[in-house]
Formats: sequence, structure tokens, C-alpha cells
Amino acid sequence: MSSSIVKQLYDAGKLPGLPKFIPTNMCYEVVGGSVSYGVSGKLSDWDIVGFCIPSKETLFPSIFGDVIPGFGKQKKRFSTWQKHHISYKEKEYDITIYNIVDFFNLCMQCNPNMLDLCYVPDNCVLHTTAIGNIVRESRHIFLSKKCWQTFKGYAYSMLKKMENKNPEKGSKRDKLIEEFNFDVKYGYHLIRLLGQVEQLLSTGDMDIQLDRERLKAIRRGEWTMEQIKQFFTDKEKSLEVLYNSSTLPYSPDEAKIKALLRKCLDMHYDDLSKEIVVPGKAEAALRAIKEICDEI
Repeated sequence: MSSSIVKQLYDAGKLPGLPKFIPTNMCYEVVGGSVSYGVSGKLSDWDIVGFCIPSKETLFPSIFGDVIPGFGKQKKRFSTWQKHHISYKEKEYDITIYNIVDFFNLCMQCNPNMLDLCYVPDNCVLHTTAIGNIVRESRHIFLSKKCWQTFKGYAYSMLKKMENKNPEKGSKRDKLIEEFNFDVKYGYHLIRLLGQVEQLLSTGDMDIQLDRERLKAIRRGEWTMEQIKQFFTDKEKSLEVLYNSSTLPYSPDEAKIKALLRKCLDMHYDDLSKEIVVPGKAEAALRAIKEICDEI
């Protein structure tokens, strides 16, 4: 496993404006996009995506900071940091870094882009800590039948973008449409999303490179737009049936996901239990003592 690309780019002065805490607090960093799907070409950008853990003051301003949420002027909360088209050592990078809380929230909503990061092949994991390993090993807890709605929504978005034949002149999309009569990139993403959600609904697992040969064929222009649209129509019907028979829970187990997030924060900050009050904890302990006494 190579070292953090974010740290390398930061040390090389390629990430101006990057908050200083990020390079040393990255927990999980992968190369996503076409590289992780197994369909990249020589000119493909490297999409570097991951999550970090900010300071206690950022995550718990009312406890460790001087801000009371909802009162007066609020400090801007770190959520996501992005920078595109970074040239470094003969590669071009796009960087996206999430606050771990936002990352967990998006995964819990079965956001396709976030679930992809949890399921990239091992050789696409560039940097990970013990916290990153725990999240990757526990990725199944984010899954629910909600994935069908979110993946389908993203698929419809790809369909509309694929059908749009009026891109900016001279752009990458314009060149693809000129060559293939439609944007094959959106076409392959549409088919990819359908294949991925089919795996999740049927197996509760996902290999994001499983359909790479078909996706490569679409990118080469071997499918027409009409074939892709017909495939979508047919697959949508079968996926509706699969949704009903899937053994995935209908909604995410928020309590279990929250417990995992808390575990990650405890590991990073070296135990928050002394500083963060868990509502009802004392009452629950008293009830347990009372029950023991009643049995004597």
C-alpha cells in the first residue's frame, strides 16, 4: 500500500488552501472513479477520495469550543474539501476529502459514490489507518433496501445527461458526442449503477469491477444509446421485483452505525466517554441495580 497521495501533494505545495489538520488526520484514502471500476484509459484522471477526522472542537463545538449550536454567530463547519485538475508526477488528480461524520451520513443513505469507496478493490486503497480498516470491514452495516431508491435516482440522472446533446463546445463531452453521437461516459455509468444495485439487493455485497468488460465495451462505443435505454427499461422492471424479495433491511440500523462512528472517534481521540454525556446512562444503571435488588 502506497503512502497518502493527499500528504504527498500537500508536502509538494500542490494543495493551497487545504486545512492544515487534514494531511495528518486522513483515515482512509482510495483511488475511485474509472480506475476503481477497471475501465480507465491512459488519459483518465485519478479521483482520490477519502475521509478524515477533524478536531474535537469541530465535531463537538458546544463541549470543546466556545460555540453554542443555534445561538449567535456560528463558525463554518468543515464538511468537504475538493480540488480538481492537480498535475503531479505525470498524473492529474481530483481530490475530495470528507469529514468522517458526513461520510457516515452519506453511506447510511446508501449514496452510490460513498458506497463505492467502501468497496473499491484492495489495490485501490492508497492509505488507511486502523479506523479506516474498521470502517471498510464493517461496510455491510450501511446497506439497506434504500439503495434501490438512491441508485435508481442516480441512474435516471445519468440517463438525462446521456440524452443531452448540447454540451459546451470543445469540452470532453462535446468530443464524445461528436465521435459516438452520445456521451458514452454517462451511458456506462448508467449501466454500472444498475449492475451494482443488483448485486447489493441480491447478495448484500458488491464487486465494483464485476461488469468491467461490458462497461469497457460501452465506452468504446459498441452500444448505441437506444440499446442502453432499452437495457435500462428492462432492468428496472427486474430490479423492482428483486427489491421486494431482497433480504436487506428496509432501512439502515442508525443505532449500529452511530455506535461504529463513536468507536472510530473514541479510537482517534483516545476515548470520549469521560467528556461526552450519554443521555439516560445513569438512569439505565439505576434501573439495572433496582432489578437486581428486586430479584434478591
